[in-house]
Amino acid sequence: MSKKIIALCLALVMVLSMAACSAPAQTNEPEQAAEPAAEAPVAEASTGEETAAETPTADSLPVIGSTIKYDPNVAINDGKDIEVELWFWSGAANLFQSLANQYTAIHPNVTITLVENPWDDYFTKLPLALQGNDGPAIFNVHNSKHDLLIDYMAPYDIPVEDMEADFVGVSGHLVDGKVYYTDYGLMTATMYYNTDMWAAAGLTEDDIPTTWDEFREVAKKLTIRDENGDLVQAGFSYNGGIQGDVLGMQYQYGQNLFNEDGTASINNEAMKNVITRLHDMYVVDGVCDYSFGNNSGDNFGQGLVAMYLGWGFMTGVFNNNFPDTHYDCFEIPTVDPSNTYAYHRYNGESTFGINKNAPADQQAVAQDIVRFFLANDGIQKEFCAQNAVFPMKISLQSDTDLLASPSIKVLAEHIDRYIWPGPMPSTLEDNMKIALEEIFYNGKDIDTALADCEEAINEDLATLDFESREPLYKYYK
Repeated sequence: MSKKIIALCLALVMVLSMAACSAPAQTNEPEQAAEPAAEAPVAEASTGEETAAETPTADSLPVIGSTIKYDPNVAINDGKDIEVELWFWSGAANLFQSLANQYTAIHPNVTITLVENPWDDYFTKLPLALQGNDGPAIFNVHNSKHDLLIDYMAPYDIPVEDMEADFVGVSGHLVDGKVYYTDYGLMTATMYYNTDMWAAAGLTEDDIPTTWDEFREVAKKLTIRDENGDLVQAGFSYNGGIQGDVLGMQYQYGQNLFNEDGTASINNEAMKNVITRLHDMYVVDGVCDYSFGNNSGDNFGQGLVAMYLGWGFMTGVFNNNFPDTHYDCFEIPTVDPSNTYAYHRYNGESTFGINKNAPADQQAVAQDIVRFFLANDGIQKEFCAQNAVFPMKISLQSDTDLLASPSIKVLAEHIDRYIWPGPMPSTLEDNMKIALEEIFYNGKDIDTALADCEEAINEDLATLDFESREPLYKYYK
C-alpha cells in the first residue's frame, strides 16, 4: 500500500471520528446570545486556492463545518512540501500537538513545527520575532496583549458574516470591520467548593447560595477553628489575589467598569460595596485570616479551604495537581438574583493569530489551519474541554460532554448575563491589586485607596489605544 493511500486512510478515520464526537445534543438548549447558525446562509468553502475537482470521488474526505466549511480534499501549497511554525505559551502542548497531528494527517506535505515558550518569555520573544519575515506563521493569542500583537497580524480570510453565524461574540473583536482573532471559549469566575467538607458541615445541594448574604452564612458553617481560635479550615479564602474577580463584581450593582469617555470607573459606591463585603467576611465573619496561606487556589486543592473563587482554568489545575480533592462548582452569587444587571465579566480564550510578515505561502497555510480549526467541532471541543471554557461556537453550546464539566455547566443558564469589557490593559488588575493590599493588609481607607487606584489606571489608559466593549453587551445601560 502506498504512503499516499495510507495517509488518506488515516485522515479519513480522523475526520470521521472528529465529526462523530462533535455532534452536539439538541435538547434543552440554553438561551444564547446569538441566533442559531441554522438561520444563517451557508457560504461556499474557500481556502484561498481553487480546484477543478468539484465532484466527490471514492477517495474524497467529507467536508466539515456549519457555515464556516473546510474541504480537506483541496491541496495545500499545490501539494509541495512546506513547513510553518506555530508558537504557543506553556501549559497545553498536547492540544497543539493534537491540532498539528490532525491537520498533517490530511495534508502530509505540511510540517507544523511547534514552539513552546513560558508565558513571560512568550510575550517578550513573539513581538520581536513577528517584526521580520522569519517569525512564526501562526501563533497563540491572548487578548490582554492585543496592543502588543495587532500590528503584526493579518485578518482572517473568512467573511465576517460567516464568523458571526458560527461563533458568539465576534462583533467585539472587529478591527476596522475585520476579524484578526476571536474567542473559541468563555472563561469567568466560578465558585469551587469541597464536596467532602460540604457534606461534613451538614450542607446539601439545597444550601447552594445564590446571594452573597446566603454565601456568607454558608462560609461561616464551613469554617473550623481550634480551641485557641486558630483557623484549621477556611470557609472561604481569597488570599493571594482577588483583583481579577473584584473587577467584575461591580456589574452586579449595575455599575459599568468604564465611563462613556473611555476612562475607568473604580472609585464608586458599587466597588466600595464589593470590597467592604470581602473585608467583612474576614474581619466580621472570621471565615479566613490574611495569614492563612498565600495562595487560596493551592490551599483549596490542599484541603485547607472549603470555597474558592477561581476562573475556569483552575479545573485543570485541580484535576492535575490535586486529584484526591473532591469538588463541584456553583455560579458566583449575586446581590439580588431577581435584578442582576450582569453576574460578572468574562474573558475569552482566543483563536490563532496569523503573521502578516510571514512569506505568502506560509500565510496561506496559516489561513488554512485557522479555517480547519474554526470549522472543526471536534478540535474545538478538545480545546474547550481542556481549558474548561464555555464554547463560543454555537453548535457546541448544548454539548452534553462539555456541560458535564463543573465550571462550564453552571454558566449555561445565565451565559448572556456576563460582560466582556474588551482586552483590558494590565494596568487595571495591577493597580487594583495594589489598592486591595493597601486596604486589606495596611489599613488604608477604601475611599483613598480607590481614588489613587482610579487615578493611576486612567493615567495609563490615556496613553493606550483602548476602547471598552461594554456597549456591545446585550443589556447595556
